[in-house]
Amino acid sequence: MKKLMSFATVAAVLLGQAGTANALDLTAAVGRTGESTMTYRLGAQMDFNRSWFQSGVGRLTGYWDAGYTYWEGDETTSNHSLSLAPVFVYEFNGDTVKPYIEAGIGIAAFENTEVENNELGSSFQFEDRFGAGLRFAGGHEVGVRAIHYSNAGIKKPNDGIESYAIHYRAAF
Repeated sequence: MKKLMSFATVAAVLLGQAGTANALDLTAAVGRTGESTMTYRLGAQMDFNRSWFQSGVGRLTGYWDAGYTYWEGDETTSNHSLSLAPVFVYEFNGDTVKPYIEAGIGIAAFENTEVENNELGSSFQFEDRFGAGLRFAGGHEVGVRAIHYSNAGIKKPNDGIESYAIHYRAAF
């Protein structure tokens, strides 16, 4: 738990230093792993407030994502994780609804190194994500996301684990 608290402190400081002019959005997600374990995720996002490659089709933008995930299990296999990732988003043009796709690679810390029957090898993990969804006028968003956690072979075993989730994002 000490590792998790240290990681939470670092994530809070990084998000706090990223800029006070940026608004923080909140997300909630519910998902499942490949082995049918439920996952519940709460997150906070802060937009990059930059755009690249703007065209008549859309634009590339992104956000910082800090999240907490609860991995449901029995007494010995439930887990908690904290993550921080830059996420790049290609947002297609639209008036009231803007479809998007996203991808990101970040870091995560797990409370313990076992989830279900998967041995993660270390508490430190990389987080890879792919997603798609719809952004609505007013700052709301719904989407689907696949997130994979792995330590990239830094420590054995390295079973890794995925969560496939639906999420809702609200702007504040």
